[in-house]
Amino acid sequence: QVQLVESGGGLVQAGGSLRLSCAASGIIFGISAMAWHRQAPGKQRELVAAITSAGSTNYADSAKGRFTISRGNAKNMVYLQMNSLKPEDTAVYYCYAKRNIDTYGYWGQGTQVTVSS
Repeated sequence: QVQLVESGGGLVQAGGSLRLSCAASGIIFGISAMAWHRQAPGKQRELVAAITSAGSTNYADSAKGRFTISRGNAKNMVYLQMNSLKPEDTAVYYCYAKRNIDTYGYWGQGTQVTVSS
């Protein structure tokens, strides 16, 4: 089992920045990828950014050029640096992790990001 805890959400004005953190604990050996997803009210959950254990990254078109995903040296942390935030970035942001040995992934409880215009 893997437990994920997000932090760093909050209220920010448009154009501002936030840095989200996610700490993984439990049996984290073999985590092959970690990611951030988000879900806005009335919308489906969508991928924002992902990073593999090898360091390869993938971003949603809406995040390219503004958001950066990274992993900590200890490999149990993943971060999402969000710059130039827009009101449409308002959502609950969820951390996700996948292990090689599992056919399913793990989700955190989410952290609210609200961008005011």
